[in-house]
Amino acid sequence: MLTNLHSQKKPQLGIGLILGILFGFFLQKGGVTNYDVIISQLLFNDFTVVKIMLTAMLTGMIGVHILRSLGFAELHPKPGSFGMSAIGGLIFGVGFGTLGYCPGTVMGAVGEGNLDALFGGVAGILIGAAVFAALYPKLEKGVLLKGAFGTMTFPEVFKVNPWILVAPVSIMVIVLLFWIEKSGF
Repeated sequence: MLTNLHSQKKPQLGIGLILGILFGFFLQKGGVTNYDVIISQLLFNDFTVVKIMLTAMLTGMIGVHILRSLGFAELHPKPGSFGMSAIGGLIFGVGFGTLGYCPGTVMGAVGEGNLDALFGGVAGILIGAAVFAALYPKLEKGVLLKGAFGTMTFPEVFKVNPWILVAPVSIMVIVLLFWIEKSGF
């Protein structure tokens, strides 16, 4: 079933478009396309963004591993390094801290009609991508390879069934979410 879909590009694009619109809708409903909510998160006054991100991470982690266990999905992790994470974190952090949007929330805010997201966010994404693309040949063999850790996943590192890690991490995230909510953040 999914192999057939994987070979057809138009249905994939259609599904991607629908899921993207739904993603933006849910971001908007969650309040994270609002500049004030995001800035309040950066000031540690409102933890709406963290709660939504943790909930999405939890749902995605469990969903991917269920699909994987049923044979409907395969993991294809890309090689990583601390250098890649540092450069990506810097690019993301500068944009997030300067404008108050991440790439997902900026597109939701554009859909909502926020001109700051359109002219600042989309322009920032395009400029950031262009600068990175221009610098990539120099970064590729240098800083991006620093601290390379390959494609290993935590279950592979610890040589355990993925559910041995998914279950306790899920419980910890749920406890953290309840604590954040109970604390009034």
